[in-house]
Amino acid sequence: MSYGVKVDYSPVYELLGSFMIYTTRKWVNSLDIGPEWIEDIESRITPAITQQFSVASGFPFADYDVLYAWAMERQPEANIIQFLDELESTTEESLLHRTKSYIPGASSDNMKRIRDNYIPLLKTWNNLYFEEALSQVLPLIEEDAYEKNTLLQKMGPDALIEFASGGLVLGPQLPITRVVLTPSIHFRPINTYCFYHDVLFIQYPLDLPETDENEPPVCLKRLTRALAKPGRLQLLRYVANEPKSLQDMMAHLPETREQLMHDLMRLRVAGLLRIHLIDTDTEKFSIRPDGAAELQMFLESYIRL
Repeated sequence: MSYGVKVDYSPVYELLGSFMIYTTRKWVNSLDIGPEWIEDIESRITPAITQQFSVASGFPFADYDVLYAWAMERQPEANIIQFLDELESTTEESLLHRTKSYIPGASSDNMKRIRDNYIPLLKTWNNLYFEEALSQVLPLIEEDAYEKNTLLQKMGPDALIEFASGGLVLGPQLPITRVVLTPSIHFRPINTYCFYHDVLFIQYPLDLPETDENEPPVCLKRLTRALAKPGRLQLLRYVANEPKSLQDMMAHLPETREQLMHDLMRLRVAGLLRIHLIDTDTEKFSIRPDGAAELQMFLESYIRL
């Protein structure tokens, strides 16, 4: 497998991610920010604005693939306002041209619809929420991206992707020549990824600094929560010897598809699973030995053994 890795960062990605979480409520119960974040935002905005955002929940989820493609094609020094203003003034033909290399089946009509529907809402979201959050977000993603770029020179692409994502392993047959890695705070602790033509875009979670040494670290709490259910321990044992698919698990473990997906999410965010991307439609799972070692390390460090 031969591909290049680019560690990219921009508040634009975080703007899009936070807007997507708020409007679609996707994964919200599995995210660190949780439903409380939704409730806090809704307590600060008017019903009229809430109604505007609720309209976006009915838009196709695939629209975000286009928005992230536009973010990857942004002017490098553009801030959020410049990025949104540029999109707003760009013709659908020009937007289609920059999108086609990522999504060959994109259409001019879709470019116009996405531009006209999302840009005003994203500007409102930036004014009401993200502009205030930016001062906390930007230094953290800048620092992490610098660290990952430094590690890339020492670790190589495969090792960096697995390290940054806590377990993503790329199969040799993936039809890509480029991987774009970007840190995310709102999506923590999960990875999100999207296959484009020739490109894999990965958002990996970046944890916030922890200041209370008396509080168990977030990583330790994720590990202990993930292992609190016997069925998840059985699942880890099942995938210990070789990667297994969800279909394999459904055939050999006494759990429903929904329960297995929930358990896999818990184990993934705790860093206990490797996720093998076999092709653009197939995931397999295996145990991540580093995750088991981290449990002992975090536990001993916290209780001061």
